[in-house]
Amino acid sequence: MPGRREDTPALPAILGLAGHAIRWQLLGELARSDRQVHELTASLGQPQNLVSYHLGRLRGARLVSARRSSADRRDTYYSLDLALCGELLAGAGGALHPALALAPPAMPAPPAGLPPIRVLFLCTGNSSRSQMAEALLRRMAGGAVQVFSAGSRPTAVNPDAVAAMAAHGIDLSAARAKHLDEFAGHRFDYVITLCDRVREICPEFPGDPQPVHWSIQDPAVLPDGRPAFRRTASELAERVTFLLHRILRPQHTA
Repeated sequence: MPGRREDTPALPAILGLAGHAIRWQLLGELARSDRQVHELTASLGQPQNLVSYHLGRLRGARLVSARRSSADRRDTYYSLDLALCGELLAGAGGALHPALALAPPAMPAPPAGLPPIRVLFLCTGNSSRSQMAEALLRRMAGGAVQVFSAGSRPTAVNPDAVAAMAAHGIDLSAARAKHLDEFAGHRFDYVITLCDRVREICPEFPGDPQPVHWSIQDPAVLPDGRPAFRRTASELAERVTFLLHRILRPQHTA
Protein backbone atom coordinates (compact mmCIF):
# COMPACT_ATOMS: atom_id res chain seq x y z
CA MET A 1 0.00 0.00 0.00
CA PRO A 2 1.58 3.31 -1.00
CA GLY A 3 2.55 5.70 1.77
CA ARG A 4 1.15 9.16 2.31
CA ARG A 5 2.00 11.47 -0.55
CA GLU A 6 3.61 14.75 0.43
CA ASP A 7 2.04 17.86 -1.02
CA THR A 8 3.94 19.45 -3.88
CA PRO A 9 5.43 22.73 -2.63
CA ALA A 10 4.14 25.98 -4.04
CA LEU A 11 6.18 27.54 -6.82
CA PRO A 12 8.87 29.72 -5.21
CA ALA A 13 8.49 33.35 -6.21
CA ILE A 14 12.10 33.59 -7.44
CA LEU A 15 11.38 31.00 -10.14
CA GLY A 16 8.37 32.90 -11.41
CA LEU A 17 10.42 36.10 -11.51
CA ALA A 18 13.65 34.76 -12.96
CA GLY A 19 11.85 32.39 -15.33
CA HIS A 20 10.77 35.23 -17.61
CA ALA A 21 13.28 35.78 -20.42
CA ILE A 22 13.48 39.57 -20.07
CA ARG A 23 13.76 39.47 -16.29
CA TRP A 24 16.46 36.80 -16.56
CA GLN A 25 18.41 39.04 -18.93
CA LEU A 26 17.98 41.98 -16.57
CA LEU A 27 19.29 39.92 -13.67
CA GLY A 28 22.30 38.93 -15.76
CA GLU A 29 23.10 42.51 -16.73
CA LEU A 30 22.75 43.80 -13.18
CA ALA A 31 24.83 40.93 -11.81
CA ARG A 32 27.77 42.42 -13.71
CA SER A 33 27.30 46.12 -13.03
CA ASP A 34 24.82 48.73 -11.84
CA ARG A 35 22.98 50.16 -14.85
CA GLN A 36 20.69 52.94 -15.97
CA VAL A 37 17.47 52.16 -17.85
CA HIS A 38 18.76 53.36 -21.20
CA GLU A 39 21.78 51.05 -20.85
CA LEU A 40 19.51 48.10 -20.10
CA THR A 41 17.23 48.84 -23.05
CA ALA A 42 20.27 48.99 -25.34
CA SER A 43 21.69 45.72 -23.98
CA LEU A 44 18.40 43.85 -24.20
CA GLY A 45 17.14 45.47 -27.41
CA GLN A 46 13.77 46.06 -25.78
CA PRO A 47 11.62 49.23 -25.47
CA GLN A 48 12.01 51.28 -22.33
CA ASN A 49 8.44 50.83 -21.13
CA LEU A 50 8.83 47.04 -21.22
CA VAL A 51 12.20 47.14 -19.43
CA SER A 52 10.79 49.51 -16.82
CA TYR A 53 7.84 47.21 -16.22
CA HIS A 54 10.05 44.20 -15.56
CA LEU A 55 12.41 46.26 -13.41
CA GLY A 56 9.36 47.19 -11.37
CA ARG A 57 8.55 43.52 -10.85
CA LEU A 58 12.09 42.84 -9.66
CA ARG A 59 12.02 45.88 -7.39
CA GLY A 60 8.73 44.72 -5.90
CA ALA A 61 10.47 41.49 -4.89
CA ARG A 62 13.39 43.50 -3.41
CA LEU A 63 15.83 41.84 -5.79
CA VAL A 64 16.61 45.18 -7.43
CA SER A 65 16.95 48.60 -5.84
CA ALA A 66 17.11 52.05 -7.42
CA ARG A 67 19.14 55.12 -6.46
CA ARG A 68 19.29 58.58 -8.00
CA SER A 69 22.60 59.35 -9.63
CA SER A 70 24.83 61.74 -7.70
CA ALA A 71 26.08 63.05 -11.04
CA ASP A 72 22.64 63.87 -12.47
CA ARG A 73 19.53 63.53 -10.33
CA ARG A 74 17.47 62.90 -13.45
CA ASP A 75 19.23 59.55 -13.86
CA THR A 76 18.65 56.42 -11.79
CA TYR A 77 20.98 53.49 -11.23
CA TYR A 78 19.60 50.01 -10.65
CA SER A 79 21.47 47.51 -8.46
CA LEU A 80 20.94 43.79 -7.92
CA ASP A 81 20.97 42.23 -4.45
CA LEU A 82 23.09 39.18 -5.25
CA ALA A 83 23.01 37.95 -1.66
CA LEU A 84 19.21 37.88 -1.64
CA CYS A 85 19.20 36.16 -5.04
CA GLY A 86 21.43 33.47 -3.57
CA GLU A 87 19.18 32.97 -0.55
CA LEU A 88 16.03 32.71 -2.67
CA LEU A 89 17.58 30.34 -5.22
CA ALA A 90 18.90 28.13 -2.42
CA GLY A 91 15.45 28.05 -0.87
CA ALA A 92 13.86 27.20 -4.23
CA GLY A 93 16.06 24.14 -4.64
CA GLY A 94 15.45 23.04 -1.08
CA ALA A 95 11.69 23.41 -1.51
CA LEU A 96 11.75 20.82 -4.28
CA HIS A 97 14.05 18.41 -2.45
CA PRO A 98 16.39 18.85 0.55
CA ALA A 99 19.34 17.58 -1.48
CA LEU A 100 18.87 20.43 -3.97
CA ALA A 101 19.36 23.27 -1.51
CA LEU A 102 22.25 25.35 -2.79
CA ALA A 103 25.25 26.05 -0.61
CA PRO A 104 27.53 29.07 -1.11
CA PRO A 105 30.40 28.01 -3.36
CA ALA A 106 33.94 27.98 -2.10
CA MET A 107 36.12 30.80 -3.32
CA PRO A 108 37.69 29.63 -6.60
CA ALA A 109 41.44 29.30 -6.80
CA PRO A 110 43.19 31.73 -9.16
CA PRO A 111 43.99 30.26 -12.60
CA ALA A 112 47.41 28.64 -12.60
CA GLY A 113 50.16 30.04 -14.79
CA LEU A 114 48.48 33.37 -15.49
CA PRO A 115 49.63 36.80 -14.29
CA PRO A 116 47.73 38.44 -11.43
CA ILE A 117 44.45 40.11 -12.33
CA ARG A 118 44.73 43.91 -12.14
CA VAL A 119 41.83 45.92 -10.72
CA LEU A 120 41.49 49.68 -10.36
CA PHE A 121 38.82 51.26 -8.13
CA LEU A 122 37.86 54.87 -8.85
CA CYS A 123 35.79 57.49 -7.04
CA THR A 124 36.00 61.27 -6.77
CA GLY A 125 38.11 61.96 -3.70
CA ASN A 126 39.79 58.55 -3.26
CA SER A 127 39.06 59.23 0.40
CA SER A 128 36.71 56.41 1.43
CA ARG A 129 34.81 54.17 -1.01
CA SER A 130 37.64 53.32 -3.40
CA GLN A 131 40.17 53.08 -0.57
CA MET A 132 37.97 50.64 1.35
CA ALA A 133 37.26 48.56 -1.76
CA GLU A 134 40.97 48.39 -2.57
CA ALA A 135 41.84 47.25 0.95
CA LEU A 136 39.07 44.65 1.08
CA LEU A 137 39.92 43.14 -2.29
CA ARG A 138 43.63 43.04 -1.49
CA ARG A 139 43.00 41.12 1.72
CA MET A 140 40.45 38.71 0.23
CA ALA A 141 42.39 37.94 -2.95
CA GLY A 142 45.93 37.78 -1.65
CA GLY A 143 48.46 37.64 -4.46
CA ALA A 144 45.89 36.63 -7.08
CA VAL A 145 44.90 40.27 -7.67
CA GLN A 146 46.91 43.45 -7.96
CA VAL A 147 44.56 46.18 -6.77
CA PHE A 148 44.80 49.96 -6.88
CA SER A 149 42.54 52.96 -6.25
CA ALA A 150 42.46 56.59 -7.30
CA GLY A 151 40.20 59.62 -7.59
CA SER A 152 39.39 62.34 -10.09
CA ARG A 153 39.83 65.01 -7.36
CA PRO A 154 41.79 63.31 -4.57
CA THR A 155 41.66 64.82 -1.12
CA ALA A 156 42.79 62.81 1.92
CA VAL A 157 41.75 59.50 3.39
CA ASN A 158 38.77 60.06 5.67
CA PRO A 159 39.38 59.09 9.34
CA ASP A 160 35.93 57.51 9.45
CA ALA A 161 36.95 55.23 6.57
CA VAL A 162 40.04 54.24 8.55
CA ALA A 163 37.83 53.43 11.55
CA ALA A 164 35.39 51.41 9.43
CA MET A 165 38.22 49.33 8.00
CA ALA A 166 39.71 48.80 11.45
CA ALA A 167 36.43 47.08 12.36
CA HIS A 168 37.16 44.67 9.49
CA GLY A 169 40.68 44.06 10.78
CA ILE A 170 42.33 46.23 8.10
CA ASP A 171 44.75 49.07 8.84
CA LEU A 172 44.10 51.93 6.42
CA SER A 173 45.99 54.56 8.39
CA ALA A 174 48.93 54.72 5.95
CA ALA A 175 46.79 54.89 2.78
CA ARG A 176 47.36 57.81 0.42
CA ALA A 177 44.83 59.47 -1.88
CA LYS A 178 46.00 59.39 -5.51
CA HIS A 179 44.91 61.09 -8.73
CA LEU A 180 43.78 58.80 -11.52
CA ASP A 181 46.40 60.42 -13.76
CA GLU A 182 48.99 58.38 -11.86
CA PHE A 183 47.62 55.33 -13.66
CA ALA A 184 47.35 56.79 -17.15
CA GLY A 185 48.72 54.28 -19.62
CA HIS A 186 48.55 51.38 -17.12
CA ARG A 187 46.79 48.19 -18.13
CA PHE A 188 43.99 46.74 -16.02
CA ASP A 189 41.62 43.82 -16.34
CA TYR A 190 38.82 45.62 -14.48
CA VAL A 191 38.15 49.30 -13.85
CA ILE A 192 35.43 49.68 -11.22
CA THR A 193 33.83 53.07 -10.62
CA LEU A 194 32.09 53.58 -7.29
CA CYS A 195 31.02 57.17 -7.85
CA ASP A 196 28.42 58.26 -10.42
CA ARG A 197 30.37 61.43 -11.17
CA VAL A 198 33.66 59.72 -11.89
CA ARG A 199 31.91 57.21 -14.12
CA GLU A 200 30.92 60.07 -16.41
CA ILE A 201 34.55 61.19 -16.85
CA CYS A 202 36.40 57.90 -16.50
CA PRO A 203 39.29 57.86 -18.99
CA GLU A 204 40.06 54.98 -21.27
CA PHE A 205 42.80 52.59 -20.26
CA PRO A 206 44.84 50.38 -22.60
CA GLY A 207 43.99 46.73 -22.97
CA ASP A 208 40.19 47.17 -23.05
CA PRO A 209 39.55 46.51 -19.34
CA GLN A 210 36.12 45.31 -18.21
CA PRO A 211 34.16 48.37 -16.94
CA VAL A 212 32.03 47.84 -13.83
CA HIS A 213 30.00 50.42 -11.94
CA TRP A 214 28.88 50.24 -8.33
CA SER A 215 26.59 53.19 -7.60
CA ILE A 216 27.40 53.74 -3.93
CA GLN A 217 26.66 57.01 -2.19
CA ASP A 218 29.55 58.83 -0.55
CA PRO A 219 29.19 58.08 3.18
CA ALA A 220 30.78 61.46 3.99
CA VAL A 221 27.62 63.27 2.79
CA LEU A 222 25.25 61.20 4.91
CA PRO A 223 24.08 62.68 8.21
CA ASP A 224 24.84 59.79 10.57
CA GLY A 225 28.65 59.90 10.38
CA ARG A 226 30.53 56.73 11.26
CA PRO A 227 27.53 54.38 10.98
CA ALA A 228 27.29 55.39 7.29
CA PHE A 229 30.92 54.40 6.78
CA ARG A 230 30.30 51.06 8.49
CA ARG A 231 27.33 50.39 6.21
CA THR A 232 29.42 51.30 3.17
CA ALA A 233 32.21 48.99 4.30
CA SER A 234 29.74 46.12 4.72
CA GLU A 235 28.23 46.72 1.27
CA LEU A 236 31.69 46.84 -0.28
CA ALA A 237 32.73 43.62 1.47
CA GLU A 238 29.71 41.87 0.00
CA ARG A 239 30.26 43.27 -3.48
CA VAL A 240 33.98 42.43 -3.41
CA THR A 241 33.19 38.84 -2.42
CA PHE A 242 30.89 38.40 -5.41
CA LEU A 243 33.42 40.16 -7.64
CA LEU A 244 36.09 37.63 -6.67
CA HIS A 245 33.86 34.72 -7.66
CA ARG A 246 33.59 36.29 -11.10
CA ILE A 247 37.14 37.38 -11.76
CA LEU A 248 38.90 34.30 -10.39
CA ARG A 249 37.24 32.03 -12.88
CA PRO A 250 39.64 30.40 -15.37
CA GLN A 251 40.96 32.64 -18.16
CA HIS A 252 39.79 35.78 -16.34
CA THR A 253 36.42 35.61 -18.05
CA ALA A 254 33.80 38.17 -17.02
